[in-house]
Amino acid sequence: MIIAVIGGNISLAPSATALSQAAAVGAEIARRGHILICGGLGGVMEAACRGASEAGGTTIGVLPGPDRGAMNPYVQIPIVTGMGDARNVIIALTADAVIAIGGAYGTLSEIAHALNNGKPVVGMGTWEVSRDGVEDSAIFRTEDPVEAVEWASEAAGATPHPNPRPRREGAQRS
Repeated sequence: MIIAVIGGNISLAPSATALSQAAAVGAEIARRGHILICGGLGGVMEAACRGASEAGGTTIGVLPGPDRGAMNPYVQIPIVTGMGDARNVIIALTADAVIAIGGAYGTLSEIAHALNNGKPVVGMGTWEVSRDGVEDSAIFRTEDPVEAVEWASEAAGATPHPNPRPRREGAQRS
């Protein structure tokens, strides 16, 4: 399973809480044997990649620019796009579920692409989406990193695994 972690980059000065949550979410994604995908830059993305990497997980960074120079040091698999914010569609559609932590308009666009394509979305201190003044309940809200990953995994159809399992060659993705 591939889970996206989306949120503000370093230029948006994410809060200490958001960075801590992102690192814990990344670590929990790795502990469950899932792959983390993000925008590959700093801030929430770097914190999540660090958490996943330190827990032995795999990280993918879908980079907005034409080279790897801007990627954070915890991205293991860089995907260079030269597409700017258009890469948000790639992140949202590649993920089986999305966890949004803080963020600005780029995060909002990823949330919209995910929801528009039937992907489960967890919100941690991020955008509230409403229609006619009524909050859209499509975004599951929590501030607990373990609950966020657990809900995302279950909503995307994975059986939660307390410990990572090596994938056998030829085995299908859960």
